[in-house]
Amino acid sequence: MALPKFAYFKGEIVPYSEAKVGVLTHALNYGTAAFAGLRGYWNADEKQLFIFRPHEHFKRLLNSAKILCMQTDHTTESLTEITKELIRKEAYREDIYIRPLMYKADEKIGVKLHGLKDELSIVAIPFGLYVANDTNAHVTVSSWRRVDDTAIPARGKIAGAYANSALIKTDAERAGFDEALVLTGEGHVSEGSAMNLFMLRDGVLVTPPVTENILEGITRRSVLELTSRELGVPVEERLIDRTEVYICDELFMTGTAAQITAVTRVDYRPVGSGVMGPIAARLRELFNDVVRGKAPAYRDWVEPVY
Repeated sequence: MALPKFAYFKGEIVPYSEAKVGVLTHALNYGTAAFAGLRGYWNADEKQLFIFRPHEHFKRLLNSAKILCMQTDHTTESLTEITKELIRKEAYREDIYIRPLMYKADEKIGVKLHGLKDELSIVAIPFGLYVANDTNAHVTVSSWRRVDDTAIPARGKIAGAYANSALIKTDAERAGFDEALVLTGEGHVSEGSAMNLFMLRDGVLVTPPVTENILEGITRRSVLELTSRELGVPVEERLIDRTEVYICDELFMTGTAAQITAVTRVDYRPVGSGVMGPIAARLRELFNDVVRGKAPAYRDWVEPVY
């Protein structure tokens, strides 16, 4: 992965090599940080780079920071403008991934959230597929359980919680799978290692509710709206049992990095006919048009950089 040339760090855009923290930094030692993931999509016809739903992403980041008792004067508008300035400085003309991070910056020992200095960094890098096999993914049900809202809130992108995701992802990949499904403590399907889940059963698109220890995904919310408005498929938010994913008609995962990843096998069982289904295929096509500014009805979902 190529490193960026610049970073937003301690209130200004600096060379990436200057954006450094010490090994005693609180966030590094205790996971006391919140981050966001955004994508920018290059439209070659318009020679324009579009950021997908930045205000929604930054609103979630600020909410995550609030959970961690962080103080900031930034707004979704100011964060969007900083990000656009950073991208223009990099002069990207390709698809990118954007990583804002709000973190406890003090270099000291001691587990707490209050009385610490909060800082913000943002970087942007060229980015392609997160799951290489994104039209034909084979997943397994993880032996690890999703962290609970009463432990580390999954609805916030809190850095420390992603040790849970890393355990899930590494065990799945080492066992030969592309991804994993994660259960809640009660045994219901929550999400993937770092992505939301959708299941088609009997003509209804089903996804776990936000109370099932899932990230309140921006792509998830977009897919719910696109499915209802453009495909005319009924959608439902409800609990999903583990065995339902073995007998459903379609299964796919969504997220900023994952975009829309079709799952065709779960624990060696084929999903539906064993190939990407028509709903996932249509959503992938539609989503690609939306994020590149090619769908006029959803032009307000994207922010031009140049």
